[in-house]
Amino acid sequence: MRRVRAAVAGAPGAPFTVRDANLEEPRPYEVLVRMTAAGICHTDVGMRDTWPRHLTPMVFGHEGAGRVEAVGAEVTAVTPGDHVCLTFASCGVCEQCAADHPAYCHAAQALNFSGGRPDGTTPLSLDGQPLHAGFFGQSSFATHAVVHERGVLPVPPDLPAAVAAPLGCSGQTGAGTVLNRLRPAPGSSLVVMGAGGVGLSALMAAVATGCDPVVAVDPVASRRALATGLGAKAALAPGDGLVAALRDLTGGGAHHVVETTGRPEMARRAVGALRPRGELALLGLGAEVTFDVMGLLAKGVRVHGVLEGDSDPGRFVPELIGLYRRGLLPLDRLVTTFPFEEIGAAVAAMQGGGVVKPVLTFTE
Repeated sequence: MRRVRAAVAGAPGAPFTVRDANLEEPRPYEVLVRMTAAGICHTDVGMRDTWPRHLTPMVFGHEGAGRVEAVGAEVTAVTPGDHVCLTFASCGVCEQCAADHPAYCHAAQALNFSGGRPDGTTPLSLDGQPLHAGFFGQSSFATHAVVHERGVLPVPPDLPAAVAAPLGCSGQTGAGTVLNRLRPAPGSSLVVMGAGGVGLSALMAAVATGCDPVVAVDPVASRRALATGLGAKAALAPGDGLVAALRDLTGGGAHHVVETTGRPEMARRAVGALRPRGELALLGLGAEVTFDVMGLLAKGVRVHGVLEGDSDPGRFVPELIGLYRRGLLPLDRLVTTFPFEEIGAAVAAMQGGGVVKPVLTFTE
């Protein structure tokens, strides 16, 4: 058992409060990681606000990066001292994992969203009581995390921790949707709705693969400017006339639209912006959305629901690192760092729209 600092949500919707807690040593297939960085995603805040009360207090965080401090007796993938990024948990043996689609693991709920291990235990405790953890298999809003070895990915020691952290979720979700699922042909048009960490990762992947034009939609002027700086031919605010403007920019309709906002009205606009036989990828966590079925049929639209970029992280994260090294996925341009103890300020900056990807940093 060791003493750690963790950002605790005491109840659904409660702010994160940094507290002292106790953390168990890793079990045979687990890895103890000392955090060096942890990205903050809208998912962390949205899930915190709707999290079941009986699974609180809870530690969130699912874009961790750090160094391995200890490994369980059966761990073979990493050794103490390795630099790693953390990603979602998967069983490795079900039909989807065996087919290299672990984002759709049959055990995903128990491994990522149960508030602990599948057996009901949690490695964290607070004031002598269980502190729920295991969010996306990691709960990286803490100075240390105990993670199953399948969620631990070695990264090069010289890769900046603030870049490694988003690779575990937002980077692979956005880029993977383009590269793994949509697989656009060079010269095809692609629209990204929502220029946050996920949307801009999709945009960079689309630019890297030769899509033309690439268009971004976002209400925040600074994010639109960043989108054009990253290669978008245009960036529009989501006002009246958006669909007509997108159709004009894409020569009659986009081949692909990546919708990251989770807003029903934006999903419907996305369908309107597609050309016949276009493809819509839905990434945002949001409310129920209804479509005019005849409109979908008449256009022959294909709708994709995509989790984690349909990525096999062990294969895909090294590919993303390669794109970063070549300057094609400059994730560092999305990042603003905050000390871990300032997690409240980091969340507020993200929610205000001024910061795209806040990343918490930890002192050694």
